[in-house]
Amino acid sequence: MLKIGLTGGIGSGKSEVSKRLSAKGAMVIDADKIAREVVAPGTPGLARVVARFGDEVLHPDGSLNREKLGSLVFADSEQLAALNGIVHPLVGERVAQLQREAALDAIMVYDVPLLVENKLTPMYDVVIVVDASDDLRIRRLTGQRGMSESDARARIAAQATREERLAAADIVIPNEGSLEELDSRVDEVWGDLVLLRAAGG
Repeated sequence: MLKIGLTGGIGSGKSEVSKRLSAKGAMVIDADKIAREVVAPGTPGLARVVARFGDEVLHPDGSLNREKLGSLVFADSEQLAALNGIVHPLVGERVAQLQREAALDAIMVYDVPLLVENKLTPMYDVVIVVDASDDLRIRRLTGQRGMSESDARARIAAQATREERLAAADIVIPNEGSLEELDSRVDEVWGDLVLLRAAGG
């Protein structure tokens, strides 16, 4: 099994790369998606979040109100640590389960937004960074996601710098051009990963 850590700053196009690798046969584990699953309605994870933060973090239908929870935790490091203490172990259990179920020759791609920030590079055989300039990422965030420029800049500033991310990369996928150029680079990278797997990592 080849373990790939895939990361990139907000607006870099990491999810586009993730989709393409999945289409080629990689088993993609999306940490953010799993983090949502473990606090879905009816889960022990959601019950623990409510026990810690109160009913006001729920929508009327019983689902988690992420905006409300976010407003409580992002301004308070103690509250954020409490939330992470609930969610991270549950995500870890689910990831371990998916790994156990995967084929021995799988190429596992872990889509981890904060891989560099959380110093997770040693967990992976290969770290892939999707790279785009800050200016282009701001244009994408304001244009495609409707963020204000100040919000986009704040999100980028809260993450690792471009330089820090590139320093952690074994493979870089630039994403500043067309989707055709991205397809071509992903094709090359996939070929390299298949060779690496064949060589035993």
